[in-house]
Amino acid sequence: MTKPFAESEVPKAPDYSNLNSWIAHPEIKDSILSDFYPENIDKLKADVFYIYPTLITDKKNNSWNANIYDKKQNDIIRSTAIQYQASAWAKAGKIYSPIYRQAHYRIFFEPYTNNGGLLAGEIAYNDIKSAFTYYIDNLNNGRPIIIAGHSQGAAHCKMLLRDFFDGTQLKDRLIAAYLIGTNIKEDYFKELKPMYNPKENKGYVSWNTYRKNKNPRENFDPAYFSWKNNSVVVNPITWDNSTTTDFDQHKGLLFYNNKIYPNTIKIKVFDGIVWSNVPRKIPKRLLFSLVKNYHVGDINFFWKDISENAVIRTKNFFNKNSKKLKM
Repeated sequence: MTKPFAESEVPKAPDYSNLNSWIAHPEIKDSILSDFYPENIDKLKADVFYIYPTLITDKKNNSWNANIYDKKQNDIIRSTAIQYQASAWAKAGKIYSPIYRQAHYRIFFEPYTNNGGLLAGEIAYNDIKSAFTYYIDNLNNGRPIIIAGHSQGAAHCKMLLRDFFDGTQLKDRLIAAYLIGTNIKEDYFKELKPMYNPKENKGYVSWNTYRKNKNPRENFDPAYFSWKNNSVVVNPITWDNSTTTDFDQHKGLLFYNNKIYPNTIKIKVFDGIVWSNVPRKIPKRLLFSLVKNYHVGDINFFWKDISENAVIRTKNFFNKNSKKLKM
């Protein structure tokens, strides 16, 4: 049973002036990202602010928000979200990822959403705001920024863009925002727009992945909250509004054996969803054929595509803005 939400039981807040409140940070020694960064990390001229997805999903866990001082939980974040998601942007910029009091998975569904879930979500987002404010004031030093997140993390990214970038001067430092595994409509922002050109800057991309010909079902599908029909979809292989791709266009899926498998996926964009084939040429392919919701693979499926695109957008940003930037 879920406990009623109680302010007195909210976990202790992070202190973002303390390196221990960051799950990824360029100053963390022996970072799991070291294997993904360029040989000389100091050559990276941009930053990546990455927010990880919901990783507290156990029904036996009756907490509303995560305890950021839970070492076991933080180890899970490192070995999953940081290693297999945040790493996609490591060739484009130095990655900063705050540990935050993420809301439990249940908040996305009734009766929990309106019975404590919204408050738990607000606590999580307030941590992200606090982390980003500290980052801008103390760590960024005027560098261009990529905003990236998945699922709950992408939902927080949306609000971060709305509160800090949309219609502000900070927009001019936005290389791109990758709002992956969340729903977003084109009118959500006042100024920020979807980007349908692989080199474009100062906007966002978004998609949700399902197995071909499968759709989310309300009250039955755990990822229903992350999708709405007619949501913005930017093709994560061609980075435009193409509705189909072929295998030879796919740069590479990062699998959990740390190998990259190119030419394994082709997609079709339909009604706010990216439909994918069952990835070919990978281990345990049969397991993927039994799953219709590929939400968990929103980034892994297109890991190499994202990695190369982030570098392209970053280079284009500097080519266009080199005279304006004070580095």
